[in-house]
Amino acid sequence: MKKKLVLAYSGGLDTTYCVKYLSEDLGYEVHTVIVDTGGFSAEELADIEKKAYELGVAKHNRVNQVPKYYNDCIRYMVYGNVLKNNTYPLSVSAERMFQALAIAEYAKSINADAVAHGSTGAGNDQVRFDVVFHILIPGVEIITPIRDNKLSREAEIEYLKGKGVVRDWTKAAYSINKGIWGTSVGGKETLTPNQYLPESAWPTQITKTTPEDLTLEFEKGELVGINGVKMSSVDAILKLRDIAQPFGIGRDIHVGDTIIGIKGRVGFEAAASLITIKAHHLLEKHTLTKWQMYWKEQMANWYGTLLHEGQYLEPVMRDIEVFLESTQKSVNGKVFVRLEQRNFYLTGIESKNDLMSSKFGTYGEMNNTWSGEDVRGFSKILANQAMFHGLVNETQK
Repeated sequence: MKKKLVLAYSGGLDTTYCVKYLSEDLGYEVHTVIVDTGGFSAEELADIEKKAYELGVAKHNRVNQVPKYYNDCIRYMVYGNVLKNNTYPLSVSAERMFQALAIAEYAKSINADAVAHGSTGAGNDQVRFDVVFHILIPGVEIITPIRDNKLSREAEIEYLKGKGVVRDWTKAAYSINKGIWGTSVGGKETLTPNQYLPESAWPTQITKTTPEDLTLEFEKGELVGINGVKMSSVDAILKLRDIAQPFGIGRDIHVGDTIIGIKGRVGFEAAASLITIKAHHLLEKHTLTKWQMYWKEQMANWYGTLLHEGQYLEPVMRDIEVFLESTQKSVNGKVFVRLEQRNFYLTGIESKNDLMSSKFGTYGEMNNTWSGEDVRGFSKILANQAMFHGLVNETQK
């Protein structure tokens, strides 16, 4: 009997090569799995499945990972206002983890002898997939034909022609990876330190120029409504993306450190995630205490770093998630947003949990819960240690 192998499959050149190489050269019974994290249409999924069977796979499977991806990761990134290097909402980083999780679970379910993915040896994804597989399915062989064989695109195309697989493999000018939390854009400009992507490179072209006002509603830190209409958080993110992205909002280029130690640069458009995070952060400024905000920022930074580096299954991540969720009980209310061409800004909030209540005092004008004498004594005590330090060290000069 042939050994079973599960391949993370997208239908592109690399994974098409993998199907033929693994099944016909190495003799595996290949089961392909495509994991949807919010980036495929029904037509695209059907076409990918058709091509998989044309290649001769034993079984092709689709996994809708969007609900799990939101519930187990995206909402924590919102709670933590996670932006890598204060810029990037970690869309691809997080997606890859949940694609790897789904592949590992499927491999378990069919007692697979091996798993495979089409990553090269030059990027982050190879590490993310491998780490998850080592943790969840230890002992299952990991095969990476593109990385192991050090193949060029041209070599892959020639190999497939020899197997009778002839398609238009013309490389697109830009590499696009779409998901619910954002779309990455890679191309010649991102390979340099000093060029910006041209207008034609962005997947969503600008078709809106007239400003729009939005009201976003949050309950316990989760986006649950737009313009007075309640909906699931997943539906709200998708709706917000459809409304805001045609303005050209959410475009940027992220520069960061890869897991393997080199600097990387990638473009992205992520209107929904950036607006959600910024609106959520503003609501928190009104509803959380100073120290909640401070420690959330520290913990969320670690959460984002570990997630980016393929450490989603590290147990400390569950500990951080408990902390982040515990801070969200009072993060309730509405945030008012103005959308304009290539830009958005937040005009204010409305919340029953707002700590900026006039019954306590008005900043810079009037206090209602303390007196001038209270502040006089408080200020003197607050200055004591620095005063003592100055006096002691002055005598030692």
